[in-house]
Amino acid sequence: MKQFMVFVKKEFYHVFRDRRTLLILFGLPVMQILLFGYALTTEIKNADIIIVDHAGDAASQQLTTMIAASKYFNIAASAVSDADIYKAFKKGAVKCAVVFPIGFGNDLLHGQSAQVQIIADAADPNTAKTLTNYLTAIIGDYQQQINPTANIPMRIEPVTRMLYNPELNGSMNFVPGVMALVLMIICTTLTSVSIVREKEMGTMEILLVSPFKPTYVVLAKAVPYLALSLVDLIIILLLSVFLLDMPIRGNIILLFLESTLFIICCLSLGLLISSVTRTQQIAMMVSMMGMMLPTILFTGFIFPLENMPLPLQLISNLVPSRWFYVIIKAVMLKGLGLGVIWKETLVLAGMTTALLMISIKSFKTRLS
Repeated sequence: MKQFMVFVKKEFYHVFRDRRTLLILFGLPVMQILLFGYALTTEIKNADIIIVDHAGDAASQQLTTMIAASKYFNIAASAVSDADIYKAFKKGAVKCAVVFPIGFGNDLLHGQSAQVQIIADAADPNTAKTLTNYLTAIIGDYQQQINPTANIPMRIEPVTRMLYNPELNGSMNFVPGVMALVLMIICTTLTSVSIVREKEMGTMEILLVSPFKPTYVVLAKAVPYLALSLVDLIIILLLSVFLLDMPIRGNIILLFLESTLFIICCLSLGLLISSVTRTQQIAMMVSMMGMMLPTILFTGFIFPLENMPLPLQLISNLVPSRWFYVIIKAVMLKGLGLGVIWKETLVLAGMTTALLMISIKSFKTRLS
């Protein structure tokens, strides 16, 4: 055990002497959690819109005021003809247009029915659909205001209730995924250069003749990064709660233990990469670029896994962050306990054990 602690102490010296490692360890997580936490969102705000008011009456002006007061739209200009509308769309100056026909207010007051045209740039279909839904909701609110006692026969009025996220805050969906992404990249990158560094520095021969067991060598290289990654985890949780308004409704100890298990899994994957690669540059490229794309694609926080073909859904089961994302959402957002997430925990524990055993075996093969 004394030899093991000496080796761990040596690895700590390696970490604190390398400024690049310290930057990756503490600078990159903060930058990524803030960048992804604020940038990744499905909400569309301040979309430029153009208003064509052929009616010019009180009803159209009131509705225009409601649209302008919404946080989702910014009235960029007012057009007077259809040619102006299409010219603005061609330039990319606006995302949507609202056209009030002549007599809009009169039709609404006397005919009990009036039409308003919504034109959207469907080159981006998701944005176009979202903006039209926003406008439809605003028009519906205005109609309810001017005629709150409308008596429609056989009317069905849905009553919606948003569980776990009543404000529909988009960050609550992305922050758990960003946490999984950041921990996966950082932890894998840190250990991916640990063993290959020994070969490049010429100290692998010292390990060959040392009485230290290969298993202890691998574990000793992982322990410092585990301790420092737990510090990263605390920093990420603090940023998520206090800056990104991410609640922790579940047991904080359970969250910490599950995150520790995921960190160990990522460190084991990094050790495996370090064992099979020949240079630090290749190891860092594989760990950073090679892990980022599968984590983004197969975790489920950006692209729903249910929409993917069955072969890709099966492949996603091999990505550790996919299971950690389910766990962290269940604990942080829903406040669930181990009785609900035990299956995902077992899968993650199995992956961690398998990766650690494979990395140790690969290191032994490299020494022989």
